[in-house]
Amino acid sequence: GLDGISTRPMMGEYILYVNDLVVGGIYDDRLLVKKCDLNKHYNMDEIIPYPNAKPMYFVTEVDDIEILEKIILETYQGLL
Repeated sequence: GLDGISTRPMMGEYILYVNDLVVGGIYDDRLLVKKCDLNKHYNMDEIIPYPNAKPMYFVTEVDDIEILEKIILETYQGLL
């Protein structure tokens, strides 16, 4: 149900975009989203996706489409 969402492969991982804005990615089979004020209320664990990277939030609710959609949209809105 998300319009404008896409992924692109990069160095063996996948970068997640919403309307061409990077909101996260899939790193080592884990969905991670960028940290922002609008998504911190989900209390997700922080993960460093690769050495020298900024911490990102680890999305564990990948099977709950409603929550997943909210997390991705709020991350997008929080990064604008």
